[in-house]
Amino acid sequence: MAVIGIDVSKQKLDCAWLRDEATGKVKTRVFGNRRQDFPHLLEWLEHQTGEPLDQLHVVMEATGIYHETLAYWLHAAGIQVYVLNPAQVRDFSRSLGVRGKTDKKDSVVLARYGATQRPDAWQPEPEEVRKLKALAARLDALDKDIQRERNRREKAEFVMATDILRSIDDILSALTRERDRLQREID
Repeated sequence: MAVIGIDVSKQKLDCAWLRDEATGKVKTRVFGNRRQDFPHLLEWLEHQTGEPLDQLHVVMEATGIYHETLAYWLHAAGIQVYVLNPAQVRDFSRSLGVRGKTDKKDSVVLARYGATQRPDAWQPEPEEVRKLKALAARLDALDKDIQRERNRREKAEFVMATDILRSIDDILSALTRERDRLQREID
């Protein structure tokens, strides 16, 4: 079993393979956080660890949306993935006496957490659930956009800006149609 910590950010993946838990020896590498970079990460992991994919354990923090594509991709490749709460990792890091915070240090802490704490494995949500959540988030954004346009319309009515009222009404109409279509799809 090989434990790899990956500190995920928008642009890059800082990876640390915990070569020897007793001595704390690690092997590190940085990859881009783009789908086309993931096969290179996988090649590096296989080459460095010499382990089959089902013996690789990748530990990462939940980082908004930036970890999701990698987590799903690794899981689909047959790798055991662990997605941790950042607060737990921060507390663990403090318990180790780690000073300073860099992406490289964070990836090492994640690997050590995975090796010593044995977290629960991450399970991807079904595709239908992911789609429904995305649609619901989009619906919420549209509701906020509609309210902003209504507020703008109220101001334009107050100053009697007829040209602006037409523009706002056009946008409100389009937003409302899309909101209704999205609501039907969700239903």
